Amino acid sequence: METILTVNGLSKRYRHEKALDGLSLTVPKGAIYGLVGRNGSGKTTLIRLLTGLQKPTDGQFTLYGIGNREKGIGQIRRRVGALIEMPALYGSMSAKDNIRHQYRVLGLPSDKDIDRLLALVGLQDAGSKAVRHFSLGMRQRLGIAVALAGEPDFLILDEPINGLDPQGIIEVRELLLRLNRERQTTLLISSHILEELSKLATHYGFIDHGHILKEVTAQELEAACRKSLRLTVSDAAKLAPLLDEMRAEYRILSGQTAEIYSEIPITGLVCALAEAGCEVLSVQEREESLESYYIRLIGGGRDEQTA
Repeated sequence: METILTVNGLSKRYRHEKALDGLSLTVPKGAIYGLVGRNGSGKTTLIRLLTGLQKPTDGQFTLYGIGNREKGIGQIRRRVGALIEMPALYGSMSAKDNIRHQYRVLGLPSDKDIDRLLALVGLQDAGSKAVRHFSLGMRQRLGIAVALAGEPDFLILDEPINGLDPQGIIEVRELLLRLNRERQTTLLISSHILEELSKLATHYGFIDHGHILKEVTAQELEAACRKSLRLTVSDAAKLAPLLDEMRAEYRILSGQTAEIYSEIPITGLVCALAEAGCEVLSVQEREESLESYYIRLIGGGRDEQTA
C-alpha cells in the first residue's frame, strides 16, 4: 500500500501543555482520511505541523517519502493544498484575484487555470465579485479553490463544512468526492460533523489527548457499527444455549443482557425462553453511529462533544 503521509511519534509542547503526545498515523494514497476528535484533542495542531506553520517538539513525519527534517520538505509541500480553520481570503479582492495571489505565492503563472478552478467549486459566475460579499458557503468553496491552486494531489482540510447550511454542506461534500474520484486527490479531513464525515471517509483516525487511539477503514468501522438486537432477559445463562442452537452470532454483555448480530425468529426465541423459565425484559434494535463509536472508544459519556 502506497502512502502519502506517515506520522511517527509526533509531539508538540507549549510550555507546560502537551498538544500532541507521540501521535502516529498513516494516510494511504487515494484515501479520504477522516480525523475524528473533540476540541483540544490535537487535530489543528497536527495540521499546522504538517503544513509547516509550526515545528514539532519530537517525532517526525514523511510526505511522499520525504522527512520533515530533510531539505526537500519545502518543495514537496507544494504538492499539498490546505484549508486551516477559516479560509484566509482578502475580502476587498475578487475571487479571481484571491486565486491569482495564491499562484504568485507558489511562484507559478498567475493566470493559470483560474477559471477552471472557479468552475470546479461552483463559483464560475462569481469570479469578479468582491469576497466580502460572499456567503460563508461561497467563502469555504473559494478557500478550497485557493487550496487547489498548483494542482496539489494531497488536500488537508480543517473543518471544511463548519458553519455551512445544508445546501452548502451537500455542495462541498460532492466537490470533495469528485476531487477524490476524478482527480485521485488524497484528502485528510478534520471535522466535528461526524454524520457528514461518515458519508465521505474511506479511513478514520480517532484522536484524543494528542495521540491516535485507533485507525480503521470505513469497512472495518461499518462492521463494528453494524445493526444488532439488544436483548435483556432475567437470566442470560439460559439465553446463550438457545442462541447457540440457532447458530446465531451474539455477545453476552452481562448476566441479563446480550447483543445479537444475526437475524433470528424472535417469537420462537421468546417461547423457548419461557419454557426454560427465563423472562424477556426488553428487546431493542441498535445501530451504532460514528459518534457513539468514538465516545465508546474514548470511554466518555454522551455529554462529551466531539470536534
